[in-house]
Amino acid sequence: MGAQLRVYKRRIRSVTATKKITKAMEMIAASRIVKAQRQVAASTPYASELTRAVTAVATGSNTKHALTTEVENPVRAAVLLVTSDRGLAGGFSSNAIKAADQLTERLRSEGKDVVTYIIGRKGVAYYGFRERPVVESWTGFTDSPTYADAKKVAGPLIEAVQLDTAEGGVDELHIVFTEFVSMMTQSPVEKRLLPLTLEKSAEDEEEKGKILPLFDFEPSPEDVLDALLPRYVESRIYNALLQSAASEHAARRRAMKSATDNAGDLIKSLSRLANAARQAEITQEISEIVGGSSALADANAGSD
Repeated sequence: MGAQLRVYKRRIRSVTATKKITKAMEMIAASRIVKAQRQVAASTPYASELTRAVTAVATGSNTKHALTTEVENPVRAAVLLVTSDRGLAGGFSSNAIKAADQLTERLRSEGKDVVTYIIGRKGVAYYGFRERPVVESWTGFTDSPTYADAKKVAGPLIEAVQLDTAEGGVDELHIVFTEFVSMMTQSPVEKRLLPLTLEKSAEDEEEKGKILPLFDFEPSPEDVLDALLPRYVESRIYNALLQSAASEHAARRRAMKSATDNAGDLIKSLSRLANAARQAEITQEISEIVGGSSALADANAGSD
């Protein structure tokens, strides 16, 4: 076997082994997407109803609460960036980081100081390599987050919002994550969590002009907000983590499918080159045999 043919066969074996790995990773990611989608669907109604409850308290009372009242001149904002712990997911983490950079630039253009919190090793590595300051980071649960993880992340953020800016607190809290739209589409989005933005729904528009119900709060609106708003932040962060996890699995499945298809195309190309090299060797061997036979025949004819 010629040297060139041995090189092609060695590369074919290597690419075939890689193809098996990427195919297995594609199947694993596909199986995890279903579970992640179910978790997203299960968490969304709770987060939506909790938002309605907080909105009812905020609009049904004249209480000014630190987590629902707009600061007249905000000077500092916190950005929570959600990335992944693992790679091989295409541009999943880089797209989220790019969206966070754009949000940071916009907030700074408004005259606000921005502090960053990060979830996921990819984001931590990106900011660490560029020596960008990070207040706090969390890793190890991005592909399968739990409510306890969301609660762990929400604690320092709520505390920062409740503190005065002179003591290191923030006036606003934003989150950047990847929203799961479909198996083929995952879009990085940014949303403001605090202060709570009171958005009017379709039901609110239908009730416009009607007599609104009166609310009684026990023990007081302040206590109700103190109890509900941390749950609101936790549920929103949990939903964002689940959306991001589903998006990560979908992006990894798509990336691994592309890698598997490319490996298959490369194997076909290398096989054609290997066949051409083998045919060239056979042709050369035949030429050498024919040449040797002709030389032997000429030698015998000369001796006669």
